[in-house]
Formats: sequence, structure tokens, C-alpha cells
Amino acid sequence: MTDRLTDFLASHDWVLADGATGTNLFNMGLMAGDAPEFWNVDHPDRIRALYQGAVDGGSDLFLTNSFGGNAARLKLHNGESRVLELNKVAAELGREVADKSGRNMIVAGSMGPTGEIMEPLGALTYNGAVEMFHEQAEGLKAGGADVLWVETISAPEEYKAAGEAAVLAGMPWCGTMSFDTAGRTMMGLTSAAMVDMVEKMKTPPLAFGANCGVGASDLLRTILGFAAQGCERPLIAKGNAGIPKYVDGHIHYDGTPDLMAEYAVLARDAGARIIGGCCGTTTDHLLKMREALESRPHGVSPSLELIAEKLGGFSSADDGTGEQSDARAPTRRRRRRG
Repeated sequence: MTDRLTDFLASHDWVLADGATGTNLFNMGLMAGDAPEFWNVDHPDRIRALYQGAVDGGSDLFLTNSFGGNAARLKLHNGESRVLELNKVAAELGREVADKSGRNMIVAGSMGPTGEIMEPLGALTYNGAVEMFHEQAEGLKAGGADVLWVETISAPEEYKAAGEAAVLAGMPWCGTMSFDTAGRTMMGLTSAAMVDMVEKMKTPPLAFGANCGVGASDLLRTILGFAAQGCERPLIAKGNAGIPKYVDGHIHYDGTPDLMAEYAVLARDAGARIIGGCCGTTTDHLLKMREALESRPHGVSPSLELIAEKLGGFSSADDGTGEQSDARAPTRRRRRRG
């Protein structure tokens, strides 16, 4: 059996994914500390608008509003008994918007980290993580998600647990990690180590890659790290729209639509086939990204110097693998504004 994402990849060079969830919901009135997943039931029209923003931006794939929809995260809001309900509705609303779009849209069921630390450093067991992710996966499956989308993971065991849960639910899955600590995940995994982990999994993801992190430059360096391992599995790049800054009491991302258009083309040329944005990425950014991907020809894989020139410098000297230590990565400087 094939799935919608695999079929799409078989006939397209690249897939444009969506942008931010949290940023766009905050712009609609979500308050810091609130659980976005409750809006699936309490404010479904706003969630439809979130999804429609991705459709209007030209995305081929968008994520459901279920990033924190596991029992551990929802317990913080006394919602641990609502995992199936909230995830099912998140996917149902996505399916509704996708089916009305008149296009071949892929609904990806977002599954973020549990927020717990896994053994031996913490109390969360591997089986406990599998159980939590499986419950969430079943809700997203029941709501009509095409694929499960594991994202922003730091610990390799948690990544594997989410993948096992997807298999238990009988769902295809993709998975990204966040390389936000000097080119490594918070738990120390490098891009090379992730490739090795993915290729050794019994049921690996359809596609894998990186999301969020420090900024678009750092994320693309990680994509180059994946590509350097020679893995033929499709790569995912979902970088933030610039660097977050605290402005007038709110977090603001300084990446312009033109900057994200440059990022999208560089991501494609670096080897990514599923390209989207993360924090700070809006419909306006997506429109520019799609325009650039459609109008600009494929180029050679970009150098670190080109990435720094187009997007700004890197937050650390290398990507943590040691393989690029000889390349003097420029320090972060004022970003180009297109």
C-alpha cells in the first residue's frame, strides 16, 4: 500500500509544507500558557482559518493543531482525558479544509515532544512514551490525517518511541528533530547520528529532517549534514522565519518573506524535498517561498558561505560533527532584507 505523501513525492520534485502554528494562533488571540489544542473544540473556526492560511499560501501539506496533544502535555491543563477527542477534532478540521481546497492536500498529524525527560536522566520510560504517542496517533488517525508528523524532538529514544507508536496505529509517519544546541539537539544528537539512527530503525519514517532550532542558516547547515551522509530518504527542512526578538511584550521573528524565499530555494538545493517554515512563518512568507521554488531553477548544493551571505551567519562555529570545522562559519550578522 502507498500513502498520499509517498504518491505526491513520486510525482513532484518538492513539497511545500506549512508555516507556524503557534505564531499564527497567537496572532488570533491565543494567550501564552494556554493549550492551543483546546481551540480545536472551543474555537474551530479559528483552527479552520489557521489551516486555510496554509492552503492560501500555496502549501501542499499542513500540520494539525495537535503539537502538544499528548497526555503529558495536556495534563498541565487538566486535559489528559481528552487526548483522543482533541486530536481527532484537530485532524477532522484539517481534513475538512483540505478536501474543500480543490487540490491534492496532505493533512499531517502533528505530534510534538512529551515535555518529559526519558530514562535514565528522567522518569519517562520508553514504553510509557510509546503509549502516550500511540493514544495521540489513534486520535489523529480517526480524524482523517494522511500521515503522522513527529516534530521538534530532542532525544533519540523519544523519536523512536513516536515512530513505534505510528507503526502500532498503522500509520505512515515523518519525523524531525530540533538542532538548537551548537548544531546538535538538546540531548546531544548530531545530524550524522540522526541519519544513522533513522536508517537502523525497523520501520523508518517516510521522510526525516530538522525543524525549528536557532534560525534558517543553522537549519540549512544541518540539512547539508544529512545530505553528506548519502541517505536517499527524503529530507525535511522546516526552519524559523528569522531570529526571535522580544518587541513590545511579544515575540517577533525578523525573517521577511523575501528572506524565507531565499531559504526555501537554498533548502531545495541543499537536498530537502519537503520544505516549510516553523516559528514566525505566515501565509505571506509561504506565498514568496512557493513563488521562488516555482520560478527559480535548481542550483548546486550551497556552500556555508553562500548560506551566510543570503540568510545571515551561524550561531556556532560548526554543526557539532567536526566534519565542517575547517569551514570558518561567519558569525551572525545583520540579516539581509531582500
